[in-house]
Amino acid sequence: MRRTLILFVRAPQLGTGKRRLARDIGDIAALCFERVMIALLLRRLAKDRRWRLRIAVTPDRDCRRARHWRHGVETVGQGSGDLGVRMRRALETCPRGPVVLVGADLLGTHELVFGPAKDGGFWLVGVLHPRRLPPLFDQVGWSGPHALADTLAGLPRRISVGYADRLEDVDDGDAYRRLKPSRGF
Repeated sequence: MRRTLILFVRAPQLGTGKRRLARDIGDIAALCFERVMIALLLRRLAKDRRWRLRIAVTPDRDCRRARHWRHGVETVGQGSGDLGVRMRRALETCPRGPVVLVGADLLGTHELVFGPAKDGGFWLVGVLHPRRLPPLFDQVGWSGPHALADTLAGLPRRISVGYADRLEDVDDGDAYRRLKPSRGF
């Protein structure tokens, strides 16, 4: 059974994504950053043949354009709903087997794996059995300091959770400067 890796992205368009970052570094620099990060992730992730790579893109109308980002990689729309609804749909509609969703091989014995972000959210969610998901993402305050804590609080106690490295979400100018993109990625 092959594993699926979902790259969960917003199609980069001037003035639509990374708004907090754009306020600090400008719309064009934020758009360039988004495009470069997606290209780098696709280049790195598509090389690993242990995973079936799938791009889940929003808005759905950009699926056609996103198909050209990386030849041979399946592209699907995220559909409607809030972030939690769209992530759950992306996980549930994958082929059988383990699934990891990355917003840019940690499952082990855990049913769920999260990659915590320093701002209180998370950058990764991995699921061992995506067709048997517990209640997930129902009462989450998105884009706030408690997104991961809210998600964990809603899980049944029987669910085993593991964690990847804590990373910083690049959502503002300070985080962008700490990444030091002028030296390359």
